Amino acid sequence: MRIKGRKKIAVVTGAGHRLGKELAHSLSRMGYAIVLHYNTSEFQAQKVAELIKDEGVDVFPYKADLTDEMQIMEMWKFINSLPFDLKILINSAAIMRHSDIRTLSYSEFDNTFALNLRAPLFCSQEASKSMSPGGLIINISDIGAGKNWLGYPIYSISKSSLEVLTRILAKALAPNIRVNAIAPGLVMPPESGDDKSWEKLEAKIPLKRIATPVEITSAVKFLLLNKYITGQVIAIDGGYSLL
Repeated sequence: MRIKGRKKIAVVTGAGHRLGKELAHSLSRMGYAIVLHYNTSEFQAQKVAELIKDEGVDVFPYKADLTDEMQIMEMWKFINSLPFDLKILINSAAIMRHSDIRTLSYSEFDNTFALNLRAPLFCSQEASKSMSPGGLIINISDIGAGKNWLGYPIYSISKSSLEVLTRILAKALAPNIRVNAIAPGLVMPPESGDDKSWEKLEAKIPLKRIATPVEITSAVKFLLLNKYITGQVIAIDGGYSLL
């Protein structure tokens, strides 16, 4: 357990770009020092780290392949060596690749589940060993967890499993640590996506627009403030789940 009175720190995985970057920056503006995990997005991660550092907040970029057990353990060894009080873990790192369930390979299945499900489990396990009472773990799910996406079947299955994991961890780690999930709808188009397909999806949303990053990160603030919520999945999707 950490020593009380130390500065508070948040760990955000997959924080080098996209939503992970927004989550890390949002927490830094709330006064949390940041362990900014990344794997392949080194250039982007360094830019985010510089931005946070320029705002006067401690930031620790850390490169690790979270599909590798030893690299997860080494990362947490580093985190535990820092003179900060661990308060938040956000499991944001994920992979979303187009696939066909009829031709899905063993490696595609294993790689997706290793990052989208196994890594959040073992990062949460490690965090629970050093978090002081009142700690918060947030898993980043996806509204796709409740959809039957033929184009991204294994991604949807992995996110559905992550939501089950969220509830199990919430029960196992209570009362000292709360565990919740946030399930965004359309926020940022996939890096390899089709712009026209994205526009069609956006037009179908009841609120007729995609979310802003702030509309996602504000849910983190809400979960930090309301300490009576655990084991829940908060959908932020503009009504997409109604379709």
